[in-house]
Amino acid sequence: MTATDDKARTVRGYFNAIAGRYDLANTLLSFGLHYLWKRRTIKEARISPGASVLDLCGGTADLALRAAKAGAQSVMVCDFSAGMLSVGKKKAAAVPAISFICGDAQRIACTGSSFDVVLIGFGLRNLVDKEQGLREMLRVLRPGGRLVCLEFSTPVWPWFRLLYDFYSRSIIPTAGLLIAGSREAYEYLPDSIKKFPLPDDLAALMQAAGFRQVRYTRLTNGIAAIHTAEKP
Repeated sequence: MTATDDKARTVRGYFNAIAGRYDLANTLLSFGLHYLWKRRTIKEARISPGASVLDLCGGTADLALRAAKAGAQSVMVCDFSAGMLSVGKKKAAAVPAISFICGDAQRIACTGSSFDVVLIGFGLRNLVDKEQGLREMLRVLRPGGRLVCLEFSTPVWPWFRLLYDFYSRSIIPTAGLLIAGSREAYEYLPDSIKKFPLPDDLAALMQAAGFRQVRYTRLTNGIAAIHTAEKP
């Protein structure tokens, strides 16, 4: 097993371990802000009635449920964590438009040009090879299709960045242990955010992958950001 495979297995283990409390932890640790961020993400997706949507790294189906409500005819949730998908299937049991597949975002098990919209919420950061993941997203989008990526970022104001760093490294791991039963998973979270490209750098990666009309919007002073892009 390579170091890359080992890292992917470790991260998958984190998500399987916290799956049952993942949604609750998100709500408590973000003070409910993730609901606003996801609402904005769906707005940026511009989902038209009858659209086909891929919710990549979609886990517990939060974005998928919102996409279906926005008028998508079909929504496929793809995630590498069976535990997260199990939670998502229960939440979406009454929504026939939503289907699920356990798979790797770096090798999406779909034919090219299959989707009008690709959503990825808090998932790109977890890919070992982000560039390959972006190329796969481009491949499965139809020409003119839209990618919308919601991801954590770094606050703009220096004083707020210091406060956020303290909260991320000193509070979140202990809270993660109490809420979801795993300190390691919530130590991984701030570490992965720290290593993730800043918005300008991520926009450059998207352009290098072949996307056009790449734009981003910072949310809550930059705690999170939404990147949008289109397939030529």
